[in-house]
Amino acid sequence: MDRVSSMLSFVKVVDKGGFSSAARELNLSTSMVTTHVKSLEDRLGVRLLNRTTRTVSLTEAGHAYYDRCVQILSELDDADEAVQSLQAKPRGTLRLNVSPAMPALIAASVAEFTALYDGVSVHLNMTSRMIDLVEEEFDLAIRVLPTADSSLIRRHLATFRFIAAASPEYIKKHGRPEHPSELARHNCLIFYDASVGKGGKEWNFAGPDGNFAVHVHGSFETNSIHGLRAAVTLGQGLVLAPAFLLADELKSGALIPLLSEFLSTEYSIDALYPNREHLPTKVRTFIEIVAKNFRQINWDPCAHEMNRPKKRAKSTA
Repeated sequence: MDRVSSMLSFVKVVDKGGFSSAARELNLSTSMVTTHVKSLEDRLGVRLLNRTTRTVSLTEAGHAYYDRCVQILSELDDADEAVQSLQAKPRGTLRLNVSPAMPALIAASVAEFTALYDGVSVHLNMTSRMIDLVEEEFDLAIRVLPTADSSLIRRHLATFRFIAAASPEYIKKHGRPEHPSELARHNCLIFYDASVGKGGKEWNFAGPDGNFAVHVHGSFETNSIHGLRAAVTLGQGLVLAPAFLLADELKSGALIPLLSEFLSTEYSIDALYPNREHLPTKVRTFIEIVAKNFRQINWDPCAHEMNRPKKRAKSTA
């Protein structure tokens, strides 16, 4: 007999507590379900179920076999779903949560997704904090510096570095810092986000002797990425931000990279989604579109700066 059908009959008998109930669930006769279970026992040479006139219970061997059958049947369902999803079109609303730096980066992917599939729409929610995707009913998150929540499935999308930068006008007027220790005498623009309890006044660097932090201060604090970019471009001070946020300004020369040799640490941008048994086609499809488009982005526009020789802090003695 078909082994998978026999396994399914056996599992249903255990789940439903009897042969008759299992037969109704499977739309089979009770005798057919009995035959399926008996064929398993005959092939294995062990008794899987203890039977009485009113109840059935698992034997020791039956317990072990039941657990494996449940796993095998679940994997078969997953295989079917994976193949079927290749043919199914995305449908419905994709509820998407992103970091504040993400909207501009994924705008092209959202436009492509909604243009390709008539039956979809996107609800985009931007938060600094990582929300509870299940509790707040979101399908997917794309985060810079993502959470370490191990209950979420994580797919790496890109790697980036932070960059310090200032306008040519600021550097001409105030000089160019050659070591992070010199930031104390510069006006540092602060990204501040009270919703996640981060003040942005500790800037992290990596030097020959390991990682270290420098406390900075300045005349401007904001939780707006756009406000921070405008302020540094206008020559108000220095900024520390993900390099991809300043890529256009760095390319045009509106901003000059600083201290790149001390900013070698790499960070991740990840897609995160709940550990669901079956990933909806709309989620899988959107992730693939984002991954494809992210491969076209220059995430490290100042990579050449990393070759500049490191300079040690000047002595203050």
